[in-house]
Amino acid sequence: MALSRSSNNGPLSDLIVVDLTRYLSGPYCTLLLADLGARVIKIESPGNGDDSRYVPPGKSGQTAYFMSINRGKESIALDLKKPEDRAVLDTLMSEADILVENFRPGVMDKLGYSADTIAQRHPSLIYGSISGFGQTGPWRDLPAYDLVVQALSGMMSINGHPDGEPTRVGTSIGDLCAGVYAALAIVAAVNERRRTGRGSRVDVAMLDCQVALLESHYMRHHVTGEEPGRVGSRHPLITPFDTFACKDGYIVICTVGDSMYRSLVNAIGLPELAEHPSYLTPRDRLDNTEALKRELEAKLATEGREYWLKLIGAAGIPCSPINSIPEMSDNEQLKARGMFVECAADDFSFKAVRTPVRTQPGFAEGYSERAPQLNEDGDRIRGELAQPSV
Repeated sequence: MALSRSSNNGPLSDLIVVDLTRYLSGPYCTLLLADLGARVIKIESPGNGDDSRYVPPGKSGQTAYFMSINRGKESIALDLKKPEDRAVLDTLMSEADILVENFRPGVMDKLGYSADTIAQRHPSLIYGSISGFGQTGPWRDLPAYDLVVQALSGMMSINGHPDGEPTRVGTSIGDLCAGVYAALAIVAAVNERRRTGRGSRVDVAMLDCQVALLESHYMRHHVTGEEPGRVGSRHPLITPFDTFACKDGYIVICTVGDSMYRSLVNAIGLPELAEHPSYLTPRDRLDNTEALKRELEAKLATEGREYWLKLIGAAGIPCSPINSIPEMSDNEQLKARGMFVECAADDFSFKAVRTPVRTQPGFAEGYSERAPQLNEDGDRIRGELAQPSV
């Protein structure tokens, strides 16, 4: 039996992935692997397949949600209660390099595909698991969604304005970051296998990943004893590093250190603030951040955003308008970087975002704009498995 390698380009084009994932965290992990060239074979249940196939918006039986995170993959429908379909999955695993699943812990065990069982049958297979709380610990069996792990991790307690309620980050970072960390760990496991010849278990928990993203907040709490809270858009340790109101809207300005601060106040016509006793050092500015912001905004309110962005940018200060999603989609820098791909199926098409990875020299992306119909590749994959190896 012989399963062909990927016809894609990319650094992972020699790898085959069996994808037992659904919704977001797992499919995003395998999307990253597919965009880097791996052949990803998505296993779906007959009839309905991945439930994300029905999340709007969509057209003609296709949905953008499913297509955007499952493009570049193949689909085969298998009923794992049927011996003949279990035999197909077993054969796929015998030829694959990686298996990825994001069921709740214990589900794969009940199906007869526990990590220990797979390690015995397929010792070189890398077994990647993504779940809410991981494969160990007292909460391993509990269900979790993005909002739950954002809340538990403390992420919501530091997101939002001081006078507002705790706020979810506006994208599903609980799922997405788990997918990114899982893909990184899987690639690391592939490298380890090249040295040892053995596969390994990758255990990624959404909650762990959220805590890992807390950056300085956890450190500050344990060093100073303070409880980090919501500070809006400003940096909790550096100022001015925030959003600022202009005559016709908002911009962001980011300064780090005394030199950049002095360049800013000189550029906008407030040179007296460079030597103001309340703002002489980074600590002074942080202690008086609200007063400094009021002084800066009083000046910025006299002109529009484009005027100030030109002046501040010319002084070498990182600054930006606050783009809407449509404005971001028309960004010349992102277009030049090829960040958008046309995702299409039948008469439904839309722009999707590709994996943001570049290496030089010699890197060739493996990304594809197509997402499979349910079981679209089933007959072909079964046919490959029925062929004698050459």
